[in-house]
Amino acid sequence: MYIRRIAAILLILILILGSAVPPAQSQSSTRGIRGQAAPKWQVQEWFNLPAGKQALDITDYRGKVLYLYCFQSWCPGCLEYGFPTLQEMTERYANNDSVEFVAIQTVFEGYNANTVSRARDLSKQFSLSIPFGQSGEKGERSLVMSRYRTGGTPWTIIIDPNGIVRYNDFHIEADNATRLIGHILAEKPDNE
Repeated sequence: MYIRRIAAILLILILILGSAVPPAQSQSSTRGIRGQAAPKWQVQEWFNLPAGKQALDITDYRGKVLYLYCFQSWCPGCLEYGFPTLQEMTERYANNDSVEFVAIQTVFEGYNANTVSRARDLSKQFSLSIPFGQSGEKGERSLVMSRYRTGGTPWTIIIDPNGIVRYNDFHIEADNATRLIGHILAEKPDNE
């Protein structure tokens, strides 16, 4: 009985921890593309879009700081840390037109659970009216995930007004994100 309980606990831990990092990606320094130009997303499914928009891509945010949040609906870290931080950040910058927010569900597993419908539920649960996209479905890994070389979820990407990735890693604390965004906003844009 005791051995079965330990085995069950270990299995649960493996399942929980396994949902944070895709098995095909190593834990090496090949993650992220910090310092590089932000690639296009080519996301087909969106909701909460600005009026008149059918889709969005990185070029829509030129001249702005962009906080891009990558998640999966069933990811425990996304629910416990990522979404609350995203919610806090959107509140901090609610009156700042120089900072924008986008959330994209970057699916690499659990395709039947990590759906657009579930993402929509999360946007309501966390009172987020920012644009949400869906990248990856029906056995096709997320293109956003591949292009930005994310290591799983929750994943945060901060892109400067010139389209250069300045942060690209697992969850970032709100205070650290605020400091980085403040630093970026204080820099002189390339076109001045």
